[in-house]
Amino acid sequence: MAIVNVTDATFASETSEGVVLADFWAPWCGPCKMIAPVLEELDSEMGDKVKITKLDVDENQETASKYSVMSIPTLLVLKDGEVVDQVVGFQPKDALAELLNKHL
Repeated sequence: MAIVNVTDATFASETSEGVVLADFWAPWCGPCKMIAPVLEELDSEMGDKVKITKLDVDENQETASKYSVMSIPTLLVLKDGEVVDQVVGFQPKDALAELLNKHL
């Protein structure tokens, strides 16, 4: 499954089923750029079990505010629409895979 870019309008519907890793990011954010290839790798390895979404916080402030995102990158793990875990800042692939596997 490919990584899905979401907006304020599509976030709820795209994260309502199954396990979703939501990446809150911005184009000017250095650590966000560093984590992008990590998310691509995770998607190729776990894409059949986990959906990965990306939300640009500059363009979608309503959703970022709803989830109290103060720093980016913030990664939320949602299960059937409910937040079950959260990490802030760059994370290595192994740490993210372990985080996601806890909720599968």
